[in-house]
Amino acid sequence: MARFERRGYGANRSPGHSLKASVAPLVRCALTLAYLLAFAIAARAQDVNVHIEPKPPAPAKTVDSKEDVGNADPALKNHAKPGIAVDVNLVLVNVTVTDDWNRIVTGLDKENFSVLEGSEVQQVRHFSSEDAPISLGVIFDMSGSMNDKIMKAREAVIEFFKTANPQDEFFMITFNDRPELRADFTKSVEDIQGKLVYTVPQGSTALLDAIYMGVSKMKDARNSKKALLIISDGGDNHSRYTENEIKALVKEADVQIYSIGIFSVAPSQPEEVAGPALLSEISSVTGGRLFTINNPNELADVATKIGIELRNQYVLGYRPNNKVKDGHWRKIKVKLNPPKGLPHLNVYARTGYYAPSQ
Repeated sequence: MARFERRGYGANRSPGHSLKASVAPLVRCALTLAYLLAFAIAARAQDVNVHIEPKPPAPAKTVDSKEDVGNADPALKNHAKPGIAVDVNLVLVNVTVTDDWNRIVTGLDKENFSVLEGSEVQQVRHFSSEDAPISLGVIFDMSGSMNDKIMKAREAVIEFFKTANPQDEFFMITFNDRPELRADFTKSVEDIQGKLVYTVPQGSTALLDAIYMGVSKMKDARNSKKALLIISDGGDNHSRYTENEIKALVKEADVQIYSIGIFSVAPSQPEEVAGPALLSEISSVTGGRLFTINNPNELADVATKIGIELRNQYVLGYRPNNKVKDGHWRKIKVKLNPPKGLPHLNVYARTGYYAPSQ
């Protein structure tokens, strides 16, 4: 810590003491205070995305780097964008790491992660933390129960898209009695925002049908990394597809699902009671998360956090030790080996994948 000594001025100053020597400590003090003020302002501005840096982040270790090309798996050399499966033998897993205050943790290295398929440790051949282009779909609840939350929900979508990159593409589905594709894939955030203006809440809640439409629409995506954001205030009461059918669908799909649930504190209908568990399970199995809020005013902040989270994920790639092509569901568990001195950290990743059948 800098130490500042008291110096005399005017009549108390010794004749040989120069003005330059007297002013220098004040200048150093002012510079120190200016630095501290700038640091405080910067920290405040990034409050929504506080990073914990275990060490200065090294350049992303992808197989395109010169040091890795010689030893890289041949199928990885042309890999540019993250997903869950590039070919029938390669598995890529998007991983989010947070602390207990829900802050994103960056700066971790390949050695800080291990992947288990079943009970067997897999060799991580690919590691990256780059911000790759994303194909994003918003599934927006427009049922009658959203009437008193619609303005805040629209604001949440706008804030979510503020985290987007120029290479991203988006679509939007709204749903009440049935889902409807309001905006097809576009790179224009303004197109999505314009469609939101004319949405009017009414009718029942066909949530499962909307998820089916969203996952199906992702087949047209141009980017390997895909994600859906669901904004809803309840469960399903009007879908043709069943809960089990949709759970099986999202397990197979290469799409992360994030959900914002605006649930009633005292639910009165069976679908309202089941809503949180339904969205939580559908989200977590894909490596996404459910964010539950009690106040619509929190919508915009949570949407921003989700957008930032999608930009700060690690990608781990491995070739399964089990080469059998049996089409079975294989469980994945990502474990963290954090550097010493860090607090407790949380890991979010998809829970498995279906092996190829042939």
